[in-house]
Amino acid sequence: MDISTVIGLVVAMVAIIGSILAGGSLMIFVDVPSVLVVGLGLIGTTFIKWPMESVKSIVQIGLKSIFATPADAKQVILKIKDLAELARRESVFALEKAEIDDPFMKKAMTLAADNRPPEVIAAILQMDIDSMEARHTTGADIFGGMAEDGPAMGMIGTLIGLVQMLQNLSDPSAIGPAMAVALLTTFYGAIIANVFCNPIKNKIKFRSADELTAMNIVVAGTLGIVAGENPRMIIEKLSSFLPPAERNIGEEGGGE
Repeated sequence: MDISTVIGLVVAMVAIIGSILAGGSLMIFVDVPSVLVVGLGLIGTTFIKWPMESVKSIVQIGLKSIFATPADAKQVILKIKDLAELARRESVFALEKAEIDDPFMKKAMTLAADNRPPEVIAAILQMDIDSMEARHTTGADIFGGMAEDGPAMGMIGTLIGLVQMLQNLSDPSAIGPAMAVALLTTFYGAIIANVFCNPIKNKIKFRSADELTAMNIVVAGTLGIVAGENPRMIIEKLSSFLPPAERNIGEEGGGE
């Protein structure tokens, strides 16, 4: 679970709800027509912008920003070290039976065990990387579009409310409440954009970059194993993917 996403959502909602309760009742910020304008309008524009198969993945993408396990580049390197030592100790064919949880790494080691040429291995794995990047880019773009459309639909709702209010200026006492209701749609749109959609979009991009780094480590490590390089040399090369403070992993490792 990505605890930072959970903490951020909780803190943001506590700040918003707390400020509302400090100044009055929460119920004055609840307006069904405003919810319908912003909510249904946002759903409608999202369906217009994206094909059905992409829209259906919105919930899954959003949940991944909370429940997905971040890629740990250091642990990937340590696992590559174990696999490189296994290949050197036995043979590259032993990689096919190695216990590997990560599907991408498992595929890479299977290709190495199949004695595929390095350029073929690199090309096949690069297609997986490109596919991953495309999926994540689509997910980020969907939430980015929702972040733009939420406030826009809120503004439309506000304009609707203002028009309705101006049609009834004969009752001055009703102008204030009507204006408050009209502004609620803008409020809802701002919450959707700045508390949910934009942060999720940024988290998707950040986690995608982490996953890309981990996959590139796997590719570089696999090619080093296929080339018969010394495991220590492979680790030294892969350490360049890490920040300088985390590169002292030469003596670390786990058993195969």
